[in-house]
Amino acid sequence: MTSSAKRFGTAPVFFTAISTILGAILFLRFGFAVGTLGFLGVILIIVLGHLVTIPTALALSEIATNKRVEGGGEYFIISRSFGLNIGATIGIALYLSQAISVAFYVIAFTESFQFLFDYLYNELGIFLPRQAISLPVMLGLSVLILRKGANLGVKALYFVVAVLFVAIVMFFVGTTDYSSGVQVSDLLVKFTNADKFFFVFAIIFPAFTGMTAGVGLSGDLKNPSKSIPIGTISATLIGMVIYFLISYKFAVSASPEDLISDQLIMGKIALGGAFIVPLGLAASTISSALGSVMVAPRTLQALANDNAFPHPKINRWLAASRQSDNEPVHASLVTCIIAILFVALGEVDTVARIISMFFMVTYGSLSLISFLNHFGASPSYRPSFKSKWWVSLLGFVVAVWVMFKIDTVYAVLAISLMVLMNIYINYYHSNRKGLSSIFANSLFQVNRALQIFLQHKSKDKTFMEWRPSAICITDATFERDNAFRLLNWVAYRYGFGTYLHRIEGYFSNSKYEESRNVLKRILSNIENEENFVYIDTIISPSYTTAIANSIQIPGIAGMENNMVILEYDKETREGLSDILDNFKLITAGNFDVCILASSRRPVYPKNGIHVWIKSTDEENANLMILLSFIISSHPFWHKGHIKVFSLCKPGQVKEQRSRLRELMVSGRLPILPDNIEIIVNEDDVSPKKIINERSQYAGLVILGFRQELIDHEGEKYFEGYDNLGETLFVFSKYRKEIE
Repeated sequence: MTSSAKRFGTAPVFFTAISTILGAILFLRFGFAVGTLGFLGVILIIVLGHLVTIPTALALSEIATNKRVEGGGEYFIISRSFGLNIGATIGIALYLSQAISVAFYVIAFTESFQFLFDYLYNELGIFLPRQAISLPVMLGLSVLILRKGANLGVKALYFVVAVLFVAIVMFFVGTTDYSSGVQVSDLLVKFTNADKFFFVFAIIFPAFTGMTAGVGLSGDLKNPSKSIPIGTISATLIGMVIYFLISYKFAVSASPEDLISDQLIMGKIALGGAFIVPLGLAASTISSALGSVMVAPRTLQALANDNAFPHPKINRWLAASRQSDNEPVHASLVTCIIAILFVALGEVDTVARIISMFFMVTYGSLSLISFLNHFGASPSYRPSFKSKWWVSLLGFVVAVWVMFKIDTVYAVLAISLMVLMNIYINYYHSNRKGLSSIFANSLFQVNRALQIFLQHKSKDKTFMEWRPSAICITDATFERDNAFRLLNWVAYRYGFGTYLHRIEGYFSNSKYEESRNVLKRILSNIENEENFVYIDTIISPSYTTAIANSIQIPGIAGMENNMVILEYDKETREGLSDILDNFKLITAGNFDVCILASSRRPVYPKNGIHVWIKSTDEENANLMILLSFIISSHPFWHKGHIKVFSLCKPGQVKEQRSRLRELMVSGRLPILPDNIEIIVNEDDVSPKKIINERSQYAGLVILGFRQELIDHEGEKYFEGYDNLGETLFVFSKYRKEIE
């Protein structure tokens, strides 16, 4: 879809969601719910329902601000997180729930003609089936959508939402004789028919599911990362508050018997209800139907674009769009046919229970995705809107629990059907089996925790995106802890680390016993510290053989090591010559190399991390910035900041500033524009002098270096930074992409 076709802002997301939330269930079944369970029972339904929908809304908002949500809305998020095969399985269930929702709202719309059915039956003795109204309405709606598309639906939304809110206001201002005898305190203790709680819940829950309706317009939104969070969350919270108030109004305005027996009881409570409530019901149901009939075809089109169906011709036909306005006409036609079938066969309560089961699967999946992203802690998962992992986990657990409480047989059948569907999809899409990095990242985190606890090496696993898996080799563990501290910062959340203390000598029984004792001593020294590093020892007769052996061991998280951290004493330069002598050996294995110049000065995190990018750091710059972000995630740096300095030639200031700011924004890195400083490096001023002046008090300074400079200057390259404290020199074997 071209950018010109992305024509909608936040308002359609909000209005599509709120009009679906305050829809048919409100007018037709909420009075029944209050009459059956009492005010307290319905409050519990609202709370339980929103324990599913609020985590889902937060999860959607979070995921939408981490990656651009394209056409298909919820399906796009699920498929790009769980993989296309599982995504297609859940996506087909989601699409069916959306398509059936169209029928549900049209069936409910027909109830606004109750006066006509009553008149014909009571006065003329004619029993008119509901389909006499619902089928022509569904056919008319189909013609409008197929001819005019989403633009008509969005324009109609503004009108019907206005009518809907007028009806709700008139309901609140209406009065009855019953209200004068109600004691508010009695409402809070009266919970009737508790055995029917989940039966009523299954009928009522679709009222809350509208909060994701606007997400289906994602492919038509100008800015999904803004519109989806604002529209979805605001509609969810406003809808919840309104339902609390409506429950109270029902409870104090009519007896339980009247609430149960009269599905249009709102008309007897509202001011001018004989006219305004049927009109509000008509407005709410037709607006919800419009919302669903706009969203469902876009889900089906997205499924077809991903070749979810077994035949290429079917996928091409369903994925086709009308050239003039990019409307998914074929997907809309299929959706309308499905809706017509359910309109002809369905009935409000039955359809509502089917929809509840489908939506529970979808919402549980979305909450699970958010939880796994939190748990996996991928450095590329940097949403600008952040939820909490426990909120997402709660949403997933409640959704699964409620599915089985509603109907265990239906839940087992639904899950079994989806398993069979997934087996079939895997069969005809065998070339794209496997799960995406969301599971890989979570498994890496679990694996790391187990390996640190058990001190046991893991089997090699395929890794799907760059993140630091570092190995540090040193023989100065008991003289200084700088290298261990740095590795612990890297491994705290986003990276993985293996720390090897070198013991000089040839392997023998006595050396082995010595290595075990040394390891116990190291572990004892850090037992009171929060450690995220796997620690071991290595016996080697020389520094070279220690490195050669170390870089061949598997990573502790099951992924290959990709970075080597070495360190030397900055004041005496002890160990630097050994590092430089073995530099080419390390880079032969395609490792990134970090050389830590350990300072005896204390590190003050408040003074922040300074990253210096020079004109020679084209390959190193992204890795340096990513490392600063990864290190700063450690609690030690929580009061610190990251500051990026760029040394450039005269005339390049504007270009360099624009490039760096764009990198920070597009990469969602927590570096403020004010913390990016471009410095013109005049020919007669040494870069080392500038760095010494600007960063002498920094907690950590990160600099880049190139192999040819090391070959040319040797140890001299690391000299001249006397004013700096802890200094990390970074060499990136390949340029890293900041996603």
